[in-house]
Amino acid sequence: MGETGAMTERPHIAFFGHNPLDAAVRRRAFAFQQAGMQVTGFMPFRGEKAETDFENVDLGRSEDNAYLKRLSLVYSASARAIAAREILETSDLIYARNLDMLAIAQRSRSRLGLTVPLVYECLDVHHKLVGDGTVARSLRWFEERLLRSCALVVVSSPRFFTEHFARHYPGLVDQFLVENRLIAGDAFPARPAAPRVFDLSKPLRLGWFGNLRCRRTLDLMKMLARTFPERLGIVLRGYPATGVFKDFEAEIADYPNVEFHGRYRAPDDLEAIYNDIDVVWAGDWYEAGANSVWLLPNRIYEGGYFATPAIAPDGTETGAWLRRNKAGLCVAEPVEQTLTDLVGRLIDDRSQLAEINNQLLCCPTGLFVETSETMRALVDAATGSATPAFSLTS
Repeated sequence: MGETGAMTERPHIAFFGHNPLDAAVRRRAFAFQQAGMQVTGFMPFRGEKAETDFENVDLGRSEDNAYLKRLSLVYSASARAIAAREILETSDLIYARNLDMLAIAQRSRSRLGLTVPLVYECLDVHHKLVGDGTVARSLRWFEERLLRSCALVVVSSPRFFTEHFARHYPGLVDQFLVENRLIAGDAFPARPAAPRVFDLSKPLRLGWFGNLRCRRTLDLMKMLARTFPERLGIVLRGYPATGVFKDFEAEIADYPNVEFHGRYRAPDDLEAIYNDIDVVWAGDWYEAGANSVWLLPNRIYEGGYFATPAIAPDGTETGAWLRRNKAGLCVAEPVEQTLTDLVGRLIDDRSQLAEINNQLLCCPTGLFVETSETMRALVDAATGSATPAFSLTS
């Protein structure tokens, strides 16, 4: 569309993301591509550079959790983006994931005098934006300024909108829900054809996968491992947060029934890792009382697709999703006691897991897999509601 106002035959998305090699960034770019759209990334790298699945304009280098450095990148990165003006000027939509990338996208858009619609994807409400402290209020002021230029905010859980955007910026911007589903056409096989056999003669296998960043969850896993040393196996896979765990592997070294397999590839490895367990943990207290209560994690969609039941704390959006879709089990506080009791029952009787497994097999695939219609509807919603831009001061 660019400045002409007419949608091109193959819409062009300028995608501002925090790292082109991040699995979630790759998944969103792939979803746009599957929907027949051209994607050009405007992204800094974290860690080593590597080939990407889409053309990328390199915006420099960023770091995990280095928030001040990431905000300072706004100026240098936007200068690099502006230098690629011919790409931005021919885009139909500018799509920005996370607040710092939204700032870079909006500054570039404003400096070039573009009116192409801008979309903000917020898949986590960061804890620094929550509460009444000076930092939180300052960041929300900044976020509000940026939101005034957005055609749409994309959230992965309805609670992000009701608890954050609608509460702090009522009526300012429309929402569009894109859950953390698998993407149709990606590298995962067909769903299981038959119910799973749960073997009581073998230890129950409980998995915790993904971004391993929750101290309380790891303590729960260790407690369960101590309580059921012979009849429970705990399988950990993913990326431990170094800011939370000083030495993750040392913490579990004394637990022979706890396995840590490191990182995995999604979606390539998902069938194998979910078939390796009986039930997956889908709880999180990393940002207790806020983001951890509101989110809907990848694990419920991945596990649901492969008919693996999940467990989550009561009172969370994840727990509500599991109950609504009969996709898992919920545990109330005190979780240390209720989860121990639940695991003990499941060790002795797997019939409840078999029932949920059967229910998941009966669920429509669309509950777990996003089709191209979602991305097309998103672009249609955004391009029909663009708003005037403002300029970040230099």
